[in-house]
This record gives sequence, C-alpha cells and structure tokens, in this order.
Amino acid sequence: MCPHDTGKSRIAPPPPPSAADPPTVLALPDNKLNEWSTGFCSCYEDCSSCFTACCCPCITFGQNAEIIDRGTTSCVTAGLVYLLLAPVCCSCAYTCTYRRKLRIMYGLKEGPCADYVVHCCCHFCAVSQEHRELQNHGFDPSVGWITNADRLNRGGARPMAPPNTAAPMAR
Repeated sequence: MCPHDTGKSRIAPPPPPSAADPPTVLALPDNKLNEWSTGFCSCYEDCSSCFTACCCPCITFGQNAEIIDRGTTSCVTAGLVYLLLAPVCCSCAYTCTYRRKLRIMYGLKEGPCADYVVHCCCHFCAVSQEHRELQNHGFDPSVGWITNADRLNRGGARPMAPPNTAAPMAR
C-alpha cells in the first residue's frame, strides 16, 4: 500500500475524445453490420490504387494506416514496419490489425473470411479494398491525415456514406 494512500479512490473521468481518436462503433450483431462499399476484388474501380498496392504495398498500407489511426501513426512509420516484417512473412499479422480497426470504425462485416486470412491469402486485394473504403468515406489517403483533417475541420468535405449498392428498380 502506498504511504500517501488515504483509502479514497482517485479515479479520474476519461478524457474527452479528440480529433485524433478514431470513432468507435458499439458491438453490433452480424445482421446489423454494414457491407463494404466495394468488392474484395474490385480493383477495376480504382486502377491507380490497385496498381500501387500491387507494386509497392508498403505505400498504400502506410497511407491507409495513417488515416485509420487519425495521424498517430505516420505513413512512413507504418510503411517501414511493413517493410521490416515483409521479408520474414509477418507483414500480414501487422496489416490485418488495421483491417480490423477499419471494420470497427465503420461497422463493416468481416469478410470474405477472417482479417488475418484475407491479408495472408490476398494481401494486395485487401490493402486495395481498404484504400477504396477510406476514399468512399470521404478521405484521400494519398494526402495524409493532416490535410484530410484540415479539410474536414473547414467543413469543405465530410466523410461520405458508402455508395448505394441497392439493386436497380424493377418495372
């Protein structure tokens, strides 16, 4: 026991959320989770990010990580960690954690299978899909968190809802 302990609890209230804190989504039942705004293998929707994800995945992943972490992890840091883990085939263990964070932020379904399996089996498609998801929510991962936050704070652009993918109306 601490000699200065008076026996009274000194639990402080949690600090208010800041712009750096990612939004949280309460645990939702599987039937209430949202669909991804693009398909897992929908690279044709954004060929440039798909090309970058395939040729230099550390760049696309780093950009995604910076936005998902709201600037607390820099693009360079995330990309370097990715590069250090890639030669020993452990990068998917790192990158799948960001897929999970993104799913929690937007209440997305886990799919087409578990996050770790998605990143191990088809890493380039996973990173590219995550990049497109961020874009469809109004972020431009290529310019970094600070520019995105400035644009959001000025009210110029707000994170958008994913595009409506409902079936076309029938006659």
